[in-house]
Amino acid sequence: MTPLLRSPPFPFADATVSQPGPVQPCDDLPALFALVREARVGGAFWDAARDPWAVIARGGPVAAPGDDERVPLARIAGLPITVTAPGRFGAPGDSAATLDRKAADALLGAQYRNPFTGAPASIAETIELLALWRATLEANRPIAAACGMAWWKRAEIRRFLWAPGRDLRLTRSTRRALRLAKRVEGGAVAMWPSRVSPALKQQAQARGVGLVRVEDGFVRSVGLGVELVPPSSVVVDRAGIHFDPAAPSDLEAILATHAFPARLVERAQALRVTIVAAGISKYGAGGAAELPPRAAGRRLVLVPGQVADDMSVTAGGHGLDNLALLARTRAAEPEAEIWFRPHPDVDAGHRKGRVPDGAALAHADRVVRGGSMAALLDAVDAVHTITSLTGFEALLRGKRVTCHGTPFYAGWGLTADCAAPTGRRGRALTLDQLVAGVLILYPRYLDPVTGLPCPPEVLVARIAEAQAANRLGWIAPLRRWQGRLMALLR
Repeated sequence: MTPLLRSPPFPFADATVSQPGPVQPCDDLPALFALVREARVGGAFWDAARDPWAVIARGGPVAAPGDDERVPLARIAGLPITVTAPGRFGAPGDSAATLDRKAADALLGAQYRNPFTGAPASIAETIELLALWRATLEANRPIAAACGMAWWKRAEIRRFLWAPGRDLRLTRSTRRALRLAKRVEGGAVAMWPSRVSPALKQQAQARGVGLVRVEDGFVRSVGLGVELVPPSSVVVDRAGIHFDPAAPSDLEAILATHAFPARLVERAQALRVTIVAAGISKYGAGGAAELPPRAAGRRLVLVPGQVADDMSVTAGGHGLDNLALLARTRAAEPEAEIWFRPHPDVDAGHRKGRVPDGAALAHADRVVRGGSMAALLDAVDAVHTITSLTGFEALLRGKRVTCHGTPFYAGWGLTADCAAPTGRRGRALTLDQLVAGVLILYPRYLDPVTGLPCPPEVLVARIAEAQAANRLGWIAPLRRWQGRLMALLR
């Protein structure tokens, strides 16, 4: 018999989470029913036309034959049910207690499986994963088209934005994307933020089409995007985008309003500890790196260089550049030893923002290249940054962070902020509340092994275990040679 709790029909991987098995014991049936009720999973929950929870959500009595999955789910939801014909889940005249027992058997009469490892899973773990998949698919359903996506990211984008019964159309034409979205009720277009112009915003608004920004996540991959390494994490933001403090974003709303229950905060703490212990940063895990010796008795401050035309710098950098940041850091830290680390994309010759070593050394004590960013952060005492993600990664490691721009992690009471705060921020968060919002609630992740949407813990484990291979690895050497040529021509 088909298990009541089962996975959506992902077309690109085996997502099986359950198979029939003997009925397992349960110590707290009301708590189990509450988990399912809150997650709204069970039956074909991913199919808008057949979702049993759509009927249940209307409330009131439910009438259905005993083979209909609405029968056990209605009881799990606490609704009265009239069984019109006998079947697996009940028969006419069954008492509420009998229907509850049969609903429990439908949940507990299965063996559950972790689809990422193949290992056995608990029913609670399975419900949590199905809830994640439900939320993702519901959010994806209105997205009719994607535009402005680089060719080397498209396979991953299709997986991030997949929804049953809807063929995501990837196009280069914004006009065509808007036309496709207009055909869908509440339709939207997914766009890379750099492709969203004021004119496009006006066109979308005039047509009643939503614009959804898709951008790289914060634990992205093993390897640089500039070397065409596809992302294993993205953010999908309907309100704006996290790096632009001038406008609201979904992340800002999460950090400003979410309740952050204790279990979520504990999960964030465990995730943070794992990331730090494994030496993971945005572009993967780094092993031990040889660092220059630090001066004895001096505070050691890291200044991470950024790409000059990176959107986080242009949107939240308040006109600062790398050299200005170095000068401000020296003025603020006159007695400190300052290390400047150029951005690897800039050093590779692919992006703007180069500071000649001589100019950097007018303010810094050393220019540090190569090696693991995680190891470097472990070695320093503090970080000064414009908007770099390095500042957030430093917070994970308990370092003091001074923000000269307005990155997404500024304004929550955890950083020293030089810029005037935005009025939408100001709530005091703990570090693990910030981590919960930034790394658990906001981004999406793909398992690099199975290709399935996954929780962050799965991607972090794959990176730590060196299982996050780049499917386009053959391109990276070509990109490095291209960068060297571009640097010579400048």
